[in-house]
Amino acid sequence: MTTLPACPKCNSQYTYEDGNLLVCPECAHEWALNDEENEQETEGASFKDSNGAILTDGDTVVVIKDLKIKGSSSVVKVGTKVKNIRLVDGDHDIDCKIPGIGAMKLKSEFVKKA
Repeated sequence: MTTLPACPKCNSQYTYEDGNLLVCPECAHEWALNDEENEQETEGASFKDSNGAILTDGDTVVVIKDLKIKGSSSVVKVGTKVKNIRLVDGDHDIDCKIPGIGAMKLKSEFVKKA
């Protein structure tokens, strides 16, 4: 008897085969066995917020800490909602426009997904 992998979405151990797909009866997620290997490779390159939620382009996030802006007396206040973020590689993970301030780069550790 072969052991099937757990569901990548909810980690349920009760997965079953349906043709070429694996199916989770608890969350109804379907995936191909070789897709699981690809998902694990891409998870390492994902961006996560302060709570561990995965961020994607176009998400809305909320700032969780007052952030001083270098070269200015302005501050990005706690609770500032930032819409339509763009994820980039580098020291600062997020490119965005903050209302009243303009274009900025933020670190994902100082935001949470809204």
